[in-house]
Amino acid sequence: MRVLGKAGDEIHILAMQNEEIHRGDYLLLEDQSKELRLVVQAYDETYLDIPGLSEEILRDEVIGISMQGIEEDPMDVRNISFLIRDSRVLKCKMRGMISDSRLKPASTLLPSRVHTRVRKLSLNELFTLVDRKGGRAIEIGYGGKDPIEIFAESLDGRINIVTGKKESGKSYLSKLLAGSLVKLGASLIVFDLNDEYKGLAVNKNGTPSSLSERTIRLEPGRSMKFDLKDLGLRAICNVLQNALDLPGASMREFIRIWKSLVDHDSLNSESLGNALVAARTNEFVRDALIARYHTLRSTGLLSDGPETIRLEEIVGQSGGGVLILISLARLPPLTRKIAVELVLSKLVDLLEFEKIRPIFLFAEEAHLYLRETYWDDIVTRMRHFGIFTTFITNQPDAISHGIYRQCDNVFLFNFTNDADIELVSKAAMVDAETVKSIVRTLPPRSCLVLGRVVADLPIVVQVNESEWNSMGETKLFFSDAFQDHEKEIQASR
Repeated sequence: MRVLGKAGDEIHILAMQNEEIHRGDYLLLEDQSKELRLVVQAYDETYLDIPGLSEEILRDEVIGISMQGIEEDPMDVRNISFLIRDSRVLKCKMRGMISDSRLKPASTLLPSRVHTRVRKLSLNELFTLVDRKGGRAIEIGYGGKDPIEIFAESLDGRINIVTGKKESGKSYLSKLLAGSLVKLGASLIVFDLNDEYKGLAVNKNGTPSSLSERTIRLEPGRSMKFDLKDLGLRAICNVLQNALDLPGASMREFIRIWKSLVDHDSLNSESLGNALVAARTNEFVRDALIARYHTLRSTGLLSDGPETIRLEEIVGQSGGGVLILISLARLPPLTRKIAVELVLSKLVDLLEFEKIRPIFLFAEEAHLYLRETYWDDIVTRMRHFGIFTTFITNQPDAISHGIYRQCDNVFLFNFTNDADIELVSKAAMVDAETVKSIVRTLPPRSCLVLGRVVADLPIVVQVNESEWNSMGETKLFFSDAFQDHEKEIQASR
């Protein structure tokens, strides 16, 4: 490989067809005349454009058609010509220069075309040049032949996004991260839209996994019910405002009634309903309050009985890590939003009063319940109290630009839609050309990792197979398992 040219922060490398360099690979440029060492990353490739080459290819094609059978080339010119035609130009982005065994920013340096040697740089070599702090390693996959580890410390206190088109491998990586964090002792809550994360409690062979005793599955309206006193006024007000769109005048009346019940030590779901019906206020205000109250009661999330739960007890019951699954499958959209709002509001209260330790939150299929009214508040303010959110979605436009701007790590899987690629490339913490070129060509279960977990160096990773039952596969009608099941039913008849 040879240095061919430079344009801005791009360096063009001449490579032959047999040199195995792919998009996302890193190269080391050693300029022996200046004792200069540069690190660049290949993000695209094209054929070398030589004047007259198109005419030569056309001439060969015409001659080959008209003079078939004549194969005489004593000087072996033809093979040399073929090598020239297949030569490639690697478009590379400069990632820095090596100084004192460390990678430092550089974009204006010009390596020599004559004295520069070019070789592929392994990811293990690359990571020795950057400062990645942490002692809790999570192996997420391979970059070429090199195993790739990230540190849990680089996810701690961070905002993360996992995105890509359907069936590209998003949930696979998310479950790997979730299971690994819990194994390392973290408390983690998952909003599970498709009821898939319960597979983390089971190994692939069907036996209970190491996470089985740490996994708690809650179903809103069934095993997840709250007491009004425990929830508090702010949580209920957040639901009324963000999920049920209660007007301001009605909200003021609701707060007055709530405080009156608290003063008389008679607050529960039944007394609240009676107080709303008997309230001496504007008819429209009373009707609005009663309608929202019955909507809340219909979800089954409120109860005055002993079956209610306390999140602080669930989160704090395991010192070795706990996985709390909020199952949102089969819930109506409105009930789903109310359940999410109640959990978020309660977590905010617990963290503000330091009743629980910081917690990780995984928002699976986040586009189905993402609302700026409360998510922006969690991202911008509550992560300082200890909620560290990971958004998993196949619709990147569902995430606001405010969240993208504060994001610390992005795991990008394959996208082919131009609008999605354009949006993600603008929001990513690396040049748009790299994102657009690499993300289009990623195979399933491979992703482009950006951010602090890889020291702000874009890395292409083939995601590992999980030790747990990943679940989440699409159920197909024309599948062997379904056909076998049908045969069993017919035989039993």
